[in-house]
Amino acid sequence: MNARRLPPLTALRAFEAAARHLSFKHAATELSLTPTAISHQVRQLEDHLGVRLFVRGIRRVDLTAAGQSLFPALRDGLDAMARAVQAVRPETQPRALVLSTTMAFASRWLLQRLARFAAAHPGIALHLHTSDEPVDLQGGAAQLAVRYGPGSYPGLVCIPLLPSRFAPVCAPGLRLRDFDDLAQVPLIGFDWFRRDRTTPDWPLWFERAKCAPLSRQLQFTDEVHAIQAAIAGQGVALINLALVADELRTGVLRQPFDLELAGHGFHLVWAEARDADPDLAEVRAWLLAEAAECVSLRDRDGPD
Repeated sequence: MNARRLPPLTALRAFEAAARHLSFKHAATELSLTPTAISHQVRQLEDHLGVRLFVRGIRRVDLTAAGQSLFPALRDGLDAMARAVQAVRPETQPRALVLSTTMAFASRWLLQRLARFAAAHPGIALHLHTSDEPVDLQGGAAQLAVRYGPGSYPGLVCIPLLPSRFAPVCAPGLRLRDFDDLAQVPLIGFDWFRRDRTTPDWPLWFERAKCAPLSRQLQFTDEVHAIQAAIAGQGVALINLALVADELRTGVLRQPFDLELAGHGFHLVWAEARDADPDLAEVRAWLLAEAAECVSLRDRDGPD
């Protein structure tokens, strides 16, 4: 195969930019050179070809017939080269990772923190999958999950994320001061996805408080609506304190009684095959740091 007999690439690039802009000055700005350097390289190309490519004016340049003939082919060739180079670069789009959570955890804890994750980790596009049904982490529906439960998930790696403590919370306007006041307001409850004898609900709370249970309840199908009802002043809700930490800290809600019930914790869960995934490790580290800060703030502030 015969070797290609081409002028220097730097001269060809200088000509193509000058021809596109019809300006040595603008071509120099694009290529981070001086107008004098552009003029020199174009002159070198003209000498190599033995033809004039530009008619030089005081404020602009115009293409000669030879320049008009050369420019389109050279422009298209350089564009093709740029596309080919880009095609072999490593992927520059953010890497997608699916995090599955319960609906309550997503809406009451995670969503308000996602902007911080995006700012700190622009190379990872974190997608949320929300469901109270466990997602298949082995099959790839999600790469990481936050699950509420005892922390035993056969075949999966599991580490604690957030502890859970349940206590009555209410809007400040209800002015609850003692147990007797509970008889004057609705008790807000919600349906548990799974229940056992240690489920932190109102009957267990009254049992631990050693007082007669009350049955005047406003019942919701999910925890999120129970929290919203408490914020709206519709009653007192027995809620996971981790999910209303910001509202307690800012005074939107208050915890009128010290008595708390232990619940299952939130855990980070993933398939062992993904243990070495660097993106997964970044998301895990970020979640653990956010959770640690949340626990630290609650320990500092304590109950109302």
